[in-house]
Amino acid sequence: MSAPMPPPAPPDLSSLTIDRSIAPVPRRRRRRWWWGALAAAIVAALLAWQFAPPRARAVQTIPVVTTYPAQQFVVLNATGYVVAQRKAAIASKATGRLEWLGVAEGSRVKAGEIIARIDSRDVVAQEAGAQAAVRAAKAGLAQAEVELRDARAQQKRSEDLVAKGFVSQASLDTAKWRTDRAAAGVASAQAAIAVAEANARNAQIAVDYTQIRAPFDGVILSKSANVGDLVTPFSSATDSKGAVVTMADMSTLEVEADVSESSLSKVKVGQLCEITLDALPDTRFRGRISRMVPTVDRAKATVMTKVQFERIDPRVLPEMSAKVSFLSQEVTPEEEKPILAVGTDALAQRGGRSVVFAVRDDVAVEVQVTLGQRIGGLTAIAGAVRSGDRVVKSPPPDLAGGAPVKVVPK
Repeated sequence: MSAPMPPPAPPDLSSLTIDRSIAPVPRRRRRRWWWGALAAAIVAALLAWQFAPPRARAVQTIPVVTTYPAQQFVVLNATGYVVAQRKAAIASKATGRLEWLGVAEGSRVKAGEIIARIDSRDVVAQEAGAQAAVRAAKAGLAQAEVELRDARAQQKRSEDLVAKGFVSQASLDTAKWRTDRAAAGVASAQAAIAVAEANARNAQIAVDYTQIRAPFDGVILSKSANVGDLVTPFSSATDSKGAVVTMADMSTLEVEADVSESSLSKVKVGQLCEITLDALPDTRFRGRISRMVPTVDRAKATVMTKVQFERIDPRVLPEMSAKVSFLSQEVTPEEEKPILAVGTDALAQRGGRSVVFAVRDDVAVEVQVTLGQRIGGLTAIAGAVRSGDRVVKSPPPDLAGGAPVKVVPK
């Protein structure tokens, strides 16, 4: 029998150690790092909020406008058009082809000036024939006068011979008859001259009709015919022209405005007006009511009112659109001068000063202004602003110069 196996030796535990370098971090230290990161984020947010640009403020704006103190006396406004009181469409009374046109649109002409001519060769020939007839009639008169003088001399000799008894009474009667006939011939020749001269005048008038003249001083507004066109009275022929040009006397320009019949009590002849033209919005013209058409337009229930310019400006042209302000009283030259004004609700007080906040490049710029008179809902101002600038409407009490703003619609 074999001997029994000895029991195994116990393990040597002395070589076992714990490596503490890879031990887990305590949970308390991990919490400290989390709170530190949170504090750093809060500090960064506070710094970003402090140094970030301020938020733009929403505001509404109104414009700085140019107004006139005289507007406070306006009792009625009306619209109309500039017209020339004296205007004419110039045509020819004769028929012919236009051979010369000496004007264009905008030409200034004097009364009696020839502005166009039509072909006149036929009427010129007729005038020459009429003048020849006048000369022939005058020659006939001269011949009749010679015969009359001869007849009178013969009658005188017959009377002497009858007195001496050398010839009979019949010879004297024949001499008287011849004298009477010669006198009648002279009268007939004189009448023939009158007829010939009348025909010559008619022929001359016919020639004059071929020369189209300006009836008054004025400006050519438009031309309706060109050289080579057939010109006929009343344009009765196919493809023919009636009026050659249209002209107007610019010294008679006035405004025709329609006034409602319900407002007639506010206007009267001679009343002062201010005229504004759409083409010249920055200029105001003085005018007065010259007359009112004594009838009412049924369709519009208005009365045509004629407003005459006190001074004609060369920039004013016929058919311009116009606005007429009827004033309740006379105004001084100072009240007719333009001034800057702004709505009263745009004014603010800062440090005892009157200011407005002009919006420039999305920034509210504080501008000190000097206040003037009130004109309706506007207040006259003077300062570093100009017409057309936009200013903050109803500025908040805490709004300051340099604050960013954002304009929002009304």
